[in-house]
Amino acid sequence: MKRTVSIAALILCLGMLSACGAARPSKYYQLTIPGGTNGAGADPAPYSVTLLLGRMTTSDLYRDDRIVYTFDGPAMGTYEYHRWAEPPSEMIDDVMLRDLQSSGRYQNVLPLRSDARGDYLLRGHLYDLREIDGKALVARVTFEFDLCDVKTGNIVWNHYYSHDDPVSSRDVSEVVEALDRNVQRGLNEVTDDLNRYFLTSSSASSTTIR
Repeated sequence: MKRTVSIAALILCLGMLSACGAARPSKYYQLTIPGGTNGAGADPAPYSVTLLLGRMTTSDLYRDDRIVYTFDGPAMGTYEYHRWAEPPSEMIDDVMLRDLQSSGRYQNVLPLRSDARGDYLLRGHLYDLREIDGKALVARVTFEFDLCDVKTGNIVWNHYYSHDDPVSSRDVSEVVEALDRNVQRGLNEVTDDLNRYFLTSSSASSTTIR
């Protein structure tokens, strides 16, 4: 009888350990990727330049796929079961490339890893893409882009973006939506300012594609 009870207790314990060790499913999120065109072909005379888009640089924190959060103070943490589909810097690269290609404002827009030669190199650095839980819950996005003239090696344009988007709920999906909106707003601001640079720059009309 004691042997039967012991076996039953062992089976029960193993069952409980198995339940405790069951992996919690992770949720994955991604930034909105532009679909279709955004005014492509609307300008009959796009700028005669080839833009090369370099890979966005960032800290090791944003080369990982975990979503980052902070409270008041310098310490940061990451959600274990809420993750990006790709590292944030890579997703922002993809969004930026699609935005520029679909704008129709440039002769060519190519990733730097391609074999094509370009007139300008556009480079970005990601500083923040995180939830901040302080007096108010916000989604902070901070990045910076600069434009390098490939021929001279000079930085001819720069744009810095930083904004806190309010989050209405502590649900992580709401935080992700706010981060996504913030990224889209920032990249639109960057591309609009880049367009103004080429529009007002006298060098744009004289640049030839090599």
